[in-house]
Amino acid sequence: MISVEEALQHCLSLAAPLSSERIPLAQAHGRWMCTPAVATRDQPPFVASAMDGYAVRGDPGPGDSLAVVGEAGAGHAFAGHIGPGQAVRIFTGAPVPEGATRVIIQEDVTREGDRITVKPGADAGPHIRPQGQDFHVGDSLSARRLRANDLALLAAMNLGLVTVTRRPVVALIATGDELVMPGEDPRPDQIIASNSFALKALIEAEGGIARLLPIARDSEAELAFVLDLAGDADLIVTIGGASVGDHDLVARVAGLEQAFWKIAMRPGKPLMAGRFKGTPMLGLPGNPVSAIVCGHLFLLPMVRAMLGDPTPAPQPRLAQLAVDLPANGPRAHYMRARLVPGSGLPGISPFERQDSALLSILGQADALLIRPRADGPRGAGDTVAYLPL
Repeated sequence: MISVEEALQHCLSLAAPLSSERIPLAQAHGRWMCTPAVATRDQPPFVASAMDGYAVRGDPGPGDSLAVVGEAGAGHAFAGHIGPGQAVRIFTGAPVPEGATRVIIQEDVTREGDRITVKPGADAGPHIRPQGQDFHVGDSLSARRLRANDLALLAAMNLGLVTVTRRPVVALIATGDELVMPGEDPRPDQIIASNSFALKALIEAEGGIARLLPIARDSEAELAFVLDLAGDADLIVTIGGASVGDHDLVARVAGLEQAFWKIAMRPGKPLMAGRFKGTPMLGLPGNPVSAIVCGHLFLLPMVRAMLGDPTPAPQPRLAQLAVDLPANGPRAHYMRARLVPGSGLPGISPFERQDSALLSILGQADALLIRPRADGPRGAGDTVAYLPL
């Protein structure tokens, strides 16, 4: 058995970044922008007023009276020039007229007709935003998965199209005669295929496209047929059938080149990866919790790598153990756990029941407490690593 770290490196070596495509900005939320975006204009593109008030020249003081000679609004510049003793009524975001050096906010003046008088105690301003205060032509936004905030920035850069990585298509294949789909009428000796739906949601939340293929029954011909349906996918994921039983056929399927099989972790020992007829393939365990935990640890990093994420591996966080734990055994243990707020680090407490078939426990968990191989006893208050769920 290889370590979790070795297995992850094998998985990532199978997952090269995909090709890019240009898409409209309005469709880019959640997509991986794979090249830096370069601004085509300054922001603001002109010297702009930061407040509603009056644009003036110089530094008028309390009691000074100025003639109002025009008005500037957002999208409506004042075309003239401001001279001494003159003011232009101006609104937030409007271009500052030529000659103006300060904006006096409207609360700091009194106005009668076309004249204003500066009140005592007026603030010094200048309430003017320089051209390019936010960014300049040629400034760039680095490659990243695009959030809503990023879209606003790209729009301000005047970029209507962005270059993103093509979304990886992941084919999900549940295996086994015992499985039926939700809503069907199972026999007493059958169970519901549940894993695929969690994995599909994880893939799509990460930016991939998940395709649920038909359940592959326990025959080599049936498995080969369903695998062939996944021929145009970027990644094939099988669920179950990768252990050592007589009906576990995935590891023996024709055309599979294994990178590894079995890892020193729980839950998830019978994990497998390789290529099926040239396409990257990940064989997940059949137990529900094992499949979903391995989805977090190996499947999602592969999807991120295909999208071009330079740091696709899971990023552990730190918490403070809330209970005493005995020494761990020879396999890394990813314990389903619950987080609680703390004064510094959050507290973390694993559930007593850790059976890999208990979806109800996984549903209550919001973290995986990481116990390294051969980790010694741990006491309440120790700092430990975890992965958020």
